[in-house]
Amino acid sequence: MGNNSSNKTNVPEAKSAMNKFKMEVANELGVPLTDGYNGNLTSAQNGSVGGMMVKKMIEAQEKQMSGK
Repeated sequence: MGNNSSNKTNVPEAKSAMNKFKMEVANELGVPLTDGYNGNLTSAQNGSVGGMMVKKMIEAQEKQMSGK
C-alpha cells in the first residue's frame, strides 16, 4: 500500500528534520509512532503529536521574535 498522504513539506530540504522532530515529540508523549504505516494509532494519538509539534514551533518562533 502506497503513501496517499496529501501532506507535503514546503521546503523539501527540511523533510528529514521535520520527521526527526515528529519522532522526538511522539517519544515525549509516549505515542508509539513508527517510521512508515501508523494506522494502528488513534486519531487522538496522532493529533496529540501534531498539536504538540505546532505548539513547540510557535513557542520557538515567539522566543526568536522576542530576541531571546
